[in-house]
Amino acid sequence: MRTLQTFATNHWQLLCLTLLITLLWNTNVLLPLRILTVFLHELSHALAAIVTGGKVLRLSISPNEGGLVTTRGGSPFWITSAGYLGSLLIGALLFVLALRTNWDRAILAMFGILTLLVAAFYVRDLFAFGFTLATGAAMLLSSRFLSVEINDMILRTIGVSSMIYAPLDIFDDTIRRAHLRSDARILAEQVGGSTMLWGGLWLLISVAVIAITLRYGLPQNSNITLPRQGKT
Repeated sequence: MRTLQTFATNHWQLLCLTLLITLLWNTNVLLPLRILTVFLHELSHALAAIVTGGKVLRLSISPNEGGLVTTRGGSPFWITSAGYLGSLLIGALLFVLALRTNWDRAILAMFGILTLLVAAFYVRDLFAFGFTLATGAAMLLSSRFLSVEINDMILRTIGVSSMIYAPLDIFDDTIRRAHLRSDARILAEQVGGSTMLWGGLWLLISVAVIAITLRYGLPQNSNITLPRQGKT
């Protein structure tokens, strides 16, 4: 009991943030954040294509939270697998960096620059271009003008959202509604197996990644204090 009480005391802000995101996840309040997680999903497909020797032709996201990446070449296995797991890894990395480093402003600025580069080189449709342009610009402005604590909280929010999004969407898209043409179904058609097999494997991996992130990424006390000592 004392251990749980100590944990709640040392991490009450993260617990509240996670609860708030969970409760509001399906509301319009968090629609921009949900679209951002879709962007990370599609960005992960694109990065996997580039890393495996392919080329990204186009990246698109839509206001109804859909997304599409068109690639040429590269490894179909890694490109297809990268969506859910890649966005989860990006979120987990942002989460840990926010908690463990003093680089909040620099990280958000680099994230903003990357988003703007994606908008410039790969986005063609109006909504996706407007969203990525506005998001990238907002990240740069935040990193320049807002406090370290606010930048830290932005990174935490993106990280927590990505870690919530991945397992829930994997379950919903590949197991609960296995008939959908999801990444898991595409992978099953490419290399064999079933939609639920690949979805189940991704779900297990995502839960393991989240557990490892929380086990080794959380400091003893994650609460943000004002002013926050050691951060400039």
